[in-house]
Amino acid sequence: MCELLGMSANVPTDICFSFTGLMERGGKTGPHADGWGIVFYEGAAVREFRDSTPSCHSEIAQLVSHYPIKSCNVISHIRQANSGAICLENTHPFVRELWGRQWTFAHNGQLKGVKRLPLGCYRPVGTTDSEHAFCWLLGQLRERFPKPPRRPQTLWREIRRLCEQLGAMGVFNMLFCDARQLYCYCSTRLCWLTRKAPFSMAELKDAELSVDFRNETTPGDVVTVIATSPLTENEQWNPMKAGEFRVFRDGVLLL
Repeated sequence: MCELLGMSANVPTDICFSFTGLMERGGKTGPHADGWGIVFYEGAAVREFRDSTPSCHSEIAQLVSHYPIKSCNVISHIRQANSGAICLENTHPFVRELWGRQWTFAHNGQLKGVKRLPLGCYRPVGTTDSEHAFCWLLGQLRERFPKPPRRPQTLWREIRRLCEQLGAMGVFNMLFCDARQLYCYCSTRLCWLTRKAPFSMAELKDAELSVDFRNETTPGDVVTVIATSPLTENEQWNPMKAGEFRVFRDGVLLL
């Protein structure tokens, strides 16, 4: 299956270190060689990079791994194709607008029968079950809430309910973001860690690279990283359980 990477932070932060580990899994230390993508939130806009080549060989991925783009919310994905051809339009993450916000979605797993779910105004560009699920999910939110609900918890409950409906169709590990909150749903495999003071050294599993975050941060920084499987050797990651739904904002676990 594919692998996911997400970040939620309270100050604009680059994801070069974690992305360097993930990109090695895209055809070198892992089999996820069918394309990759990453989305950075910057204010109300997003900066997107995608490539249908393996991330371990992609010159665009090399650029991203060395270019310290600062963001408070990031979603990335490396693909092992099981639904849809290997091409740019089938490469995650996918982005659409709802309520004047850019929503980003990335998924790993297979969803049997998901294309029988009726779609509204959102339509897939590619042919993956993942993009169909995303279009259905956003369409359901637009239909249920023509305007964004006043209480964030109302929206969280509805997203969780829709995730559970999709999760009943197969494997549904998901990252979903609206520039404010980063939502995570685990069907089989997803884990997270939060880095905050006192910071320490971190060592990647998939590349010979370590960072002493004491030299890269300030005492008030809070950064949460979400991944399919732990990216570092020497840190304690929190595995999510099947059916678990989490919400992060500014690096902090809200739900």
